[in-house]
Formats: sequence, C-alpha cells, structure tokens
Amino acid sequence: MTFELSLLATPKAVPELRHHLRALDFEVRLCATELLTNVIDHIGEGTPVTVRVTGTPEHGGIRIEVTDPDPRALPVLLSVTASEESGRGMALLDALADQWGVEQGPDRKTVWCELRN
Repeated sequence: MTFELSLLATPKAVPELRHHLRALDFEVRLCATELLTNVIDHIGEGTPVTVRVTGTPEHGGIRIEVTDPDPRALPVLLSVTASEESGRGMALLDALADQWGVEQGPDRKTVWCELRN
C-alpha cells in the first residue's frame, strides 16, 4: 500500500488525515496525526506538508512520513511532567513506533516512524 497526500498543516487537516487513513490501525492514524500536529505546533499553521504511508502490516510493517519545508525545526523527545499541557507528541510517537527519525535536505525535512507487527 502507498498513500500520499499533500495538504496545509492546519487543525482542520488533522481529522481529514485521520479520515483518509480510516482503514488502517489506530496506532498508524495516531502517529500520522501526531506528526502533522507537530508541524502545526512547531513550524506554523498553514505550512505545506506531504504525508506518505507505505507498507502493510502483513508484509513487515508501516512507514509514516511527514515532509515539511523547514529543515531546521527538528523534533525533540521531551521529558514532561503530568502537569504540563503540551510536549507529549514525540513521547507518544516514541512509545508506539518501533523506530523514528529525521531525514534532512537543504530545503526540507522528513520526520518518519515505522510500526511493525
């Protein structure tokens, strides 16, 4: 399976993305929307992004990628307390995904994660 969607990172795009991925597992939808939300929160609302989902659970796993035009704003895994209202997105992704990382280019970056069976 290969799914690709180009969109603007806005709060309205989060449920739209979830809807496009409705046939996939909850964890896949959650990781994809967390990566999109990370762009909204840390780069800015209205940022153009491309979301790609490849693979299948039956054949080794799923890879989720979100590409945006800011190669400098890198995701950071934070240690947050129970009273903090934000900062849990990458911790959630880290807990769900088997691995995740960032591929940087001169004018873009792709944050990716992989979920295996």
